[in-house]
Formats: sequence, C-alpha cells, structure tokens
Amino acid sequence: MSRQEASDAVNDYGWRFLLGTLRTSIPVASMARAIESAADAIAVCGDDADRHLQVDLRPRRVVLTLQSLDHATVTNRDVDLARRISTAVQETALVTEPEIGTGAPRSVQLVEIAIDALDIPAIRPFWRAVMGYADEAGAGGPEDALVDPVGQSPAIWFQHMDRARPQRNRIHFDICVPHDEALRRIETALAAGGRLVSATRAPAFWVLADREGNEACVTTWQGRDG
Repeated sequence: MSRQEASDAVNDYGWRFLLGTLRTSIPVASMARAIESAADAIAVCGDDADRHLQVDLRPRRVVLTLQSLDHATVTNRDVDLARRISTAVQETALVTEPEIGTGAPRSVQLVEIAIDALDIPAIRPFWRAVMGYADEAGAGGPEDALVDPVGQSPAIWFQHMDRARPQRNRIHFDICVPHDEALRRIETALAAGGRLVSATRAPAFWVLADREGNEACVTTWQGRDG
C-alpha cells in the first residue's frame, strides 16, 4: 500500500498517515471515559489488537495508532481496523479526529531524532545500547533506524554525512505531522522566531531553525512515493 493509498483510505474517518502508521485521537472528558474508549477500540480489533493497535491514555484524549508490528508498515488490515474503530467510537457519541483546527493543544504527530554521522555502523551500536532500543521489524541492518521496544520514545535514524561539520548541530528533531497540518505548524514556528532554512524537499520536509541555528524538520508523507 502506497503512502497516498493509506492516507486516502482513512482520511475521512479522522485518521492520518504518519511515518508508516495510522494515528487518531479521541477527545474525552475524563480518564474513566478514556479507559472505556480504549476498551472499545481493543474489542473492535479482537485478536488483531496485540499485533496492530497501540493505545495512549490521557485524561483528555485517547491516542490510537495502527500498524502491523510484524512488518512495521500499514496494511489493508490496519485500514479496515481504523474504519471499524471510528464507526464504533461514533456509536458512543465520540469522534476519532486528528485534532487539526479544533483548539486542541496540537494535532496528532510523531517525533523522530535524526543523528548525522560519518560512520553510521560505528555509532549505531552505542545508541542502541545507551537508549535501550531495538531494531525495527525487518530492519536490522547496520544503518537502519532504531526504535523504542515499548513504543514510548521517539525513533532514532541516522543521516550520512560526507564530511565533518563542526559548526553545525549534528542531532535534530523530525516532527511528522498530518499533511494538512504542516503549513500551519510551519507558520506558527516562524512567527515564534524561527526561520526557514530550506523548502527544496517540501512537502516531504521543510528545514527550520531557531535564532541560534538549531534545526528541526517538519515532515509529512507527501512527496515520498515514486
């Protein structure tokens, strides 16, 4: 399933495609209601819950993520589960939504840490050990990304440098946002004192920097399919 296909399949159900996952939020009024909504989503998924669904409970929202953990990608099964969960949530007078333009603190998103390196295979084992991270399913190569095995912290990926850059930061954040949230997020960051470093790869990513030159990338799934 391409990124475009995955996005189109769930967009109208309040889900967004982010970094090989489907993600949505259910606004709730209490932790008790959050637990009930999470239980409903798990019941809808049935036996697939353990290999496809991740749930984050907070007093004001439930964040749901769908991905085939066996393949580390979105499958047709994940799309089907997203639609079924949204239908079940609507039956309880709640909604699944990406929290874009709703007055929510922020939209759904995923964050990655990017590390620039001259020799990725030489430094990757250190980061794997010091963070307690693991290889992503099907991606255990010497230059592949690392993930939190319990799914709480940002993934780490490595970007190859062809020469040392001592005057430039070597670690930056990638903030993956819904494709229909990116421009608003960028405008907000620029208004807060940031500057646009590069948009040559937009809409895959925009490179921004703070007043001291520390960089962050706002990324989307768009512009990445062949």
